[in-house]
Amino acid sequence: MQNGIEMPRSRHSEALRAAQMYYLQDLTMDAIARELRTSRSTVSRLLSSARESGLVQIQIRSPLDSAPELERMIRNHYGVDVHVVPVLDTLNEAETLDRVATQAAKTIGPLVDSNAIIGVAWGATISAVSRHLTRKITHGSTIVQLNGAGNMQTTGITYASDIMRRFGIAFGARVEQFPVPAFFDHASTKTAMWNERSVQRVLDLQARMSIAIFGVGSVHSDYPSHVYAGGYLDETDLNLLASSDVVGDVATVFFRADGSSDGITLNERSTGPSHEQLRQVRRRICVVSGASKINGLRGALEAKLATDLILDEATAKRLVSFGSPS
Repeated sequence: MQNGIEMPRSRHSEALRAAQMYYLQDLTMDAIARELRTSRSTVSRLLSSARESGLVQIQIRSPLDSAPELERMIRNHYGVDVHVVPVLDTLNEAETLDRVATQAAKTIGPLVDSNAIIGVAWGATISAVSRHLTRKITHGSTIVQLNGAGNMQTTGITYASDIMRRFGIAFGARVEQFPVPAFFDHASTKTAMWNERSVQRVLDLQARMSIAIFGVGSVHSDYPSHVYAGGYLDETDLNLLASSDVVGDVATVFFRADGSSDGITLNERSTGPSHEQLRQVRRRICVVSGASKINGLRGALEAKLATDLILDEATAKRLVSFGSPS
């Protein structure tokens, strides 16, 4: 309520959108006014309404009884907590990713406590998130890399370690890298390596994760995911994925549109955690930017890989159009 009077639903929604842009995306009131096609004074009143009505208290919340329709529909259909980032269609893919990454970083921060083991999967989206993290000192926490990053062209150490390092600095946490390739050439090599004590130490940390943070790789997205564009897969691998009807991956473990992953032979050589293992993690935060990743996102949600989903508005609309609850 505002001054004892309940706000109309439309104004409640406008106030929430303005608050998200201002507090979570760091936009100025002038920038918000341009995006909402209104005046700066109106934006100021919307922000005041958001504070007075309880939408804004230290951090932004979206009460279930007044959540935006997209969040409500996705939550009901897929059983995940949802944060939809309002982004206009006029923004390009890089600008959209930056907006999503900014809000994701601020959403993740309050969820990280001391003595946490936080699993992080490398990728373009999570790399962007890592650049927007703000410092929150914790004690006894560990950042553990979820999947190897090496391939035939590069060790991948610099790329992955930069992401892990930024997470470690943000939360004052110890960083444990995973110095293995993204994919072994042979499943038997992976089996042998998994018996090594140095590798088992990292696997043990992964098995005790309290939070997992990851993006979604999608085979046919407009902006190819790093695993598909970074030299990790050769033509034979891509043909195997196509013959298995693969639509995407999480931490280099692949799945089909229905969420299934059985019989996908490349997973036997992948160094990422199995879907069964990932589903054991109490909090699993998935960050997605770009509507062209919709097939990969749908597959990940069907596989029940996420408990929390942060995505841009256009992708949320496509997700709802594909899977609206009846």
